[in-house]
This record gives sequence, C-alpha cells and structure tokens, in this order.
Amino acid sequence: MKRFQAAVIGGSGYGGAELIRRLLLHPDVELCRVASVDYVGEPLAAAHPHLEGATDLVFENLTPAAAATGMDVVLLGLPHKISAEKVPEILATGARIVDLSGDFRLRSKEAYRRYYGIDHPSVDLLGSFVYGLPELNRERIRGARCVASPGCFATTIELALLPLALEGWLHGEVEVVGITGSSGAGVIPTATTHHPTRAVNLRTYKPLEHQHIPEITETLAQAGARDLVVRFVPVSAPLPRGIFVTAFAHVDGAIDAGAIARAFAGCYAEEPFVRIPKRRLPEVAAVSGSNHVEVGFTVAEAADPSTGRRAVACFAASDNLIKGGAGQAIQSMNLMLGLDERTTLEDPGAWP
Repeated sequence: MKRFQAAVIGGSGYGGAELIRRLLLHPDVELCRVASVDYVGEPLAAAHPHLEGATDLVFENLTPAAAATGMDVVLLGLPHKISAEKVPEILATGARIVDLSGDFRLRSKEAYRRYYGIDHPSVDLLGSFVYGLPELNRERIRGARCVASPGCFATTIELALLPLALEGWLHGEVEVVGITGSSGAGVIPTATTHHPTRAVNLRTYKPLEHQHIPEITETLAQAGARDLVVRFVPVSAPLPRGIFVTAFAHVDGAIDAGAIARAFAGCYAEEPFVRIPKRRLPEVAAVSGSNHVEVGFTVAEAADPSTGRRAVACFAASDNLIKGGAGQAIQSMNLMLGLDERTTLEDPGAWP
C-alpha cells in the first residue's frame, strides 16, 4: 500500500490529464478519486484516451468535501472563481490542498477584483496559501498546508527574471512578450482557439491586462525586485503546448555579461528542473512534455550613454501543462508530503 492518498477535483481537462498521469505513476501517492461534473460514471479514458487500461477509476460527481474526506492531499483543477468557493469545505476535511487556479495566488483583494472581474469569494483566505514556485519558496512549501500553484506564463516569466531579482538588479519597467500553445486555452474550443484558426495564426490577447501580471509582480518583488512595473503582451501560437518568453530589462551599466552569467548559474546550479543550455538559447521543443524549464539571456555590449543602464534580454521556455501547470503542482505536493520533489517528474520529454 502507498503511503499517501490523493484526490483530483476537476479532472477532465488537459491539466487534469497531466495530474492523473503523474499520480498513476507515483510510487508513494495513490490516486483514489477523480471528481468531475463531466463524464460522470465513465472511465478516465473517456476524456483522456492515453489512459486506456491504465486505471479502473471513473469520474465521480462528488462534492469537494466528499472527494477530500480521508485524503492526505487534494489537487484542484477547477476554473478560476470556482475554486475559491470550494476551498473552505475542503479545508474542513483536514486535507492538504494544491490549487492550480489563480484564486489564491494574490494577496491583494483589489488586484483580484481588477484582473479576475469579481470580488474574491473567500477573501479571508487571501494570503494563507504559499505561492508554489519551488525555486523561490521551497522551504515554505515544505511546511505548507495550502499551496497556490503558479500560472503558466507567470512561472516562465518569473524563472526568466528571478536571477536578476535575487541580485537586486531588477527595478523599473520590464517588457515581456510570451508566446503560448493552444492547450493553455483549455479543452473546449472557442472562436479564437479552435484549430482551423489557431493553426495558421498568431494573435495577441489581453495585452497589458493579463491576469498573471500581478502574481509576477508580487513574486519578483518578494525575490528582491524594486518598483517593478511589468508590461506583458501574451501571444497565442499554433503549438499544442509550450511557452516561450522574452523579457526585456535594464541593469546598471557596470553589470556585464560575466556578472549576469554568474547570477544565472548561481541561482539555478542546484535546481532539478531549471537548466541553462550551454550551446544555444532556450527553445520550446527541448522542454515540451517535461517539467523542465530552459533559461538564458543576451546582454548589450555597452551601456546606453544617456541612461548609464545596460539592456538585458532574458529568455525562458517551458511546457505550459507540466512545469506551467500539473507538473509543478506535483512538485509542490511532493515537497508538502516530505517526498523527493523530483518523483514522477524526471522524464526529459520527447525530441522532436
């Protein structure tokens, strides 16, 4: 018998598929229940064909409290705004929680209202969740009962800029362009995410207003950024999965490429899932299907004589469903349960 028991609530989407797949492989955590309002009574393979024959579990129409009762940990794949309504009854069961929605990533109720469009349904719980970026909050995650797993864009942008923030070099405006695959839009196609229009197109959406902006700002400020203003433009691309981020920052002119290289190397030397390619810059195909993130940078040869600051372009590539979603949630779950955080996550993905 495995040491811990887990339930997934909201398991019929793409993120749910990754949660289920990783949990079914887990040597220490048994997946006991998958709750969903879709496919009720049907095997998990009805929504996730790659799980055919992998498990006898079926989708169950359970209340969150019923799904969580007796579980050591519950992983929430519910939509934004819904998760916040359900968390209080899950907390009452005593289970640990890893929430993949955006409902508990922010500390400010005003920021939540602005970026999510409603008053927070459980405002008294804001600030009670640990932000689940292990590269910054590993020890806090280990001791947490509730973790808010970061957004996919947020994870990738934060890891691109984290070395600069930790050195105290990141301040002022940062301009970011992030390109994302179609799976980030969810399992139900819309007019702008349906394959016939997505496959031949590039388009922006929510420019300068994306809901991940405040969590990026909060997280980098926690790491040491000062007076940070994030200008973020997301772009949908004809990829099934993957994110590529380019972030433009400026540092003091005395900080050269060697200093920045040392900052990146020092920041990520011991990190199991962040790597700095030696002979190339990051690329999506190298991390797709894995929990790994690639980071890199390019530095202007000289400082701008009018400002005395040097331009730095930081890059990062991730899989939006794994390190940007379910994989990172599993990583946090492992830490919360006192397990090796790499468990079920070390596969390198496929190439090409």
